Amino acid sequence: MAATMISNEGRNCRARRALLVAAASAAVPTWTRAQVTKPAASVEVWKGPNCGCCKDWIKHLEANGFQVTAHNEGNTDARRRLGIPLILGGCHTAEVGGYAIEGHVPAREILRLLNERPQAIGLAVPAMPLGSPGMDGPEYHKRSDPYDVLLVGRDGNLHVYQHYL
Repeated sequence: MAATMISNEGRNCRARRALLVAAASAAVPTWTRAQVTKPAASVEVWKGPNCGCCKDWIKHLEANGFQVTAHNEGNTDARRRLGIPLILGGCHTAEVGGYAIEGHVPAREILRLLNERPQAIGLAVPAMPLGSPGMDGPEYHKRSDPYDVLLVGRDGNLHVYQHYL
């Protein structure tokens, strides 16, 4: 009798597991569809026509789900119009979701910015640090410099938004 109860219990346990697996599997396609149909953030980038690291940064954004429109007439006017101080200037300037993005800002921080929506002009990575997106290609031989992503406040103050080693 005990062997029969264990056998029935084992079948019931397997049946419950199968039901749980089926329920979890049924939820996955819904989640996948939700991720696929989420509209990508649209980014406008102003850069020089021949800048290779700018092109690599754009590839980084696209690989992270952004839709990018590039303007090859330089970025000085865009930087001025968007309110980024000249001292933070990089080789490209972008606009996304009402924010300015200056230099080699990682897509992860842009997504965070769009999620958090702080009262700010935008983000900047001054200079062109090795290892930042667009400055991480094979020609740099895996060298990397520590750098900060700065949050540019509407009052002109700068805050470290994220530090990279």
